[in-house]
Amino acid sequence: MNFESLEKRALHLGILGIKVSQDNVLIGEKLWDDEMRRNLYSASKSFTSCAVGFAVQEGLLSLDEKLTDAFSGDMPAVISDNLAKATVRDLLTMHLGQEGAHLMGEQRPFYDEDDWVKLSFEIPLKYEPGTHFQYSNVGPYLAGVLVQRRCGCNLVSYLTPRLFNHLGIKCPTWEVDPLGYTFGAGGLMLTLSELHKFGLFYLNKGKWNGKQLLSPEWIEESTRQYAEAPYAYLFWRGEHNSYRAVGRYDQTSMIFPDTNTVITFVSECRDSESLTKAVIEEVYEKL
Repeated sequence: MNFESLEKRALHLGILGIKVSQDNVLIGEKLWDDEMRRNLYSASKSFTSCAVGFAVQEGLLSLDEKLTDAFSGDMPAVISDNLAKATVRDLLTMHLGQEGAHLMGEQRPFYDEDDWVKLSFEIPLKYEPGTHFQYSNVGPYLAGVLVQRRCGCNLVSYLTPRLFNHLGIKCPTWEVDPLGYTFGAGGLMLTLSELHKFGLFYLNKGKWNGKQLLSPEWIEESTRQYAEAPYAYLFWRGEHNSYRAVGRYDQTSMIFPDTNTVITFVSECRDSESLTKAVIEEVYEKL
């Protein structure tokens, strides 16, 4: 595969590397910088979605659980009507009901409160859960904490025997909160190739090397668009019936089930819309 046209459009945008697979065969790759582990930022959310899937599969939690039950010891003194309605599913779809984005990268270093679970539940739910999309780190963070509490270990330890070992991802680092919980909304460090394998795992509906690791029904449910927002369970929806793990500065794995294709790229980009458009037009649409 020739990446010359992509390079002309994307190199100045900060693209660092790309891998393209179709029908589970690597058909193209290009590096403009050394391959190394980089912060995936919000693409980490999709790994948290995966961890929730394993926890559901193992009967550790249910998406229909009320947050007042799942986090009974973390509730504020007064539980609002909206908070009483909120479920685990609302955490995954960004429909919790809070106004504004919280626990974001520019906010986390400056909180006085170390208990971010408590902090999260002190933020009012202005909207009825399930009715209003608001991109925020609160939902995936709380979903990740719930998995950790139910399984008794951090997300890296939980995913290692279930996912990472199978994909050949060795001992990744992942940001933690002040109390030691893995921060499920961001901060996972992986290489381009490791992120690409995650995309292939999803393309193959949870199967790897002939072994079904995660339920294909979960893969279908968790990557389907929810409500009017172009969002699933911590995956973005996109053109050509694709779904994507996407992180800040464009750490992205795009899965195209209709053509059995995965395109993964990492970058240091401040114009994500232009870079993604270039990849779609110069790579995917020329396959």
